[in-house]
Amino acid sequence: MKKPSKPLHARGELRSAIRRQPVVFAVYLVLRLIVLVSLVSAILRQEYESAFVCVLVLFLFMLPFFIQKNFGICLPSTLEIIILLFIFAAEILGELQSYFIQYPYWDTMLHTTNGFLCAAVGFSLIDILNRDAKIKFTLSPVYVALAAFCFSMTIGVLWEFFEFGMDRLFHMDMQKDTIVHTISSVMLDPTNSNIPITIDGITSVAVNGRDLGFTGYLDIGLYDTMEDLFVNFIGATVFSVIGYFYLKHRGEGKFAKAFIPTIEETDKETDSDHVKEPSQEAENRDN
Repeated sequence: MKKPSKPLHARGELRSAIRRQPVVFAVYLVLRLIVLVSLVSAILRQEYESAFVCVLVLFLFMLPFFIQKNFGICLPSTLEIIILLFIFAAEILGELQSYFIQYPYWDTMLHTTNGFLCAAVGFSLIDILNRDAKIKFTLSPVYVALAAFCFSMTIGVLWEFFEFGMDRLFHMDMQKDTIVHTISSVMLDPTNSNIPITIDGITSVAVNGRDLGFTGYLDIGLYDTMEDLFVNFIGATVFSVIGYFYLKHRGEGKFAKAFIPTIEETDKETDSDHVKEPSQEAENRDN
């Protein structure tokens, strides 16, 4: 029997995905059209850096489908939609439309969401391994939740390393600056005795004799980095708590299920007793 060609097979998989998740496809289609319009507009204006960002976004939009197709991981519709909106909000709205500058809490919102999503991904990775029949040990809900939290915080720290590196090497200013009115530094101590000297009530700052026009001292990135890590901590903590109760009462909680990727079960796995029984025993031990 002649096998179907790859293009036909790919189209069949696409139609199947659309039938399973019509809302996800609708969101994907709308966002993709907006990005394509932005791409054409950037090329016409000869803004090639913006055009590159649009191409990058189009590539990132394909990642959820690629992961599901090649790794057998099923992403819940809610999670997939949030991922698409997150990419669009960060790159198209945040970078190209300057929302990071126009709306002070835009970056904070994205970092909080990132902490929540990364905790969900870390949680699912550990939970999938924890329920695998080949694994000879079972992790407690507390441990899985803690590991998910640590995974999310690690991703947050690595991203801040990336921002610092881009600022240091390419002067990108990804770590946005903050205006403060009080500073304390041991470098201001004339006795070199490691005593912090405080300057309060700062209303202006000058560099090389030039007044920059700010109403206070210009902090370079520190406040932004710490705020990003703090809201990442909040997002990671919220999901870790949700994940703990999800494992404690296995299978319950529609809210948690909307954010936890799962492994697609094949017919072979469903019909095999030696796979089914250990996973059931592991679930009983979790409870």
